[in-house]
Amino acid sequence: QVQLVESGGGLVQPGGSLRLSCAASGIFSDINRMGWFRQAPGKERELVALITRWGTTDYTDSVKGRFTISRDHAENTVYLQMNSLKPEDTAVYYCNVIIRGDYTYWGRGTQVTVSS
Repeated sequence: QVQLVESGGGLVQPGGSLRLSCAASGIFSDINRMGWFRQAPGKERELVALITRWGTTDYTDSVKGRFTISRDHAENTVYLQMNSLKPEDTAVYYCNVIIRGDYTYWGRGTQVTVSS
């Protein structure tokens, strides 16, 4: 059974930093892509950042230069380092994994709140 366990969310002041982690277990196939999405109240879920099995990364424009995605292949873990956080970054952040065959899995989400 595939499980994605996210951690690292919380409350932070504007300008602060958080590091999200997502550990994937129960996966016995190649992971083609790992990523982070977020959903703010009243808004659609959006892609924040992704990293492919070859190390290629991509970010939504609003987080470029502030967020960094990375991956530990051995541990099947993906990280999202978030710096210079803004109130508009407030959302539930979801881990996403796509394995060979385009099977997609989601974590349960972790709340990130940026507020003074």
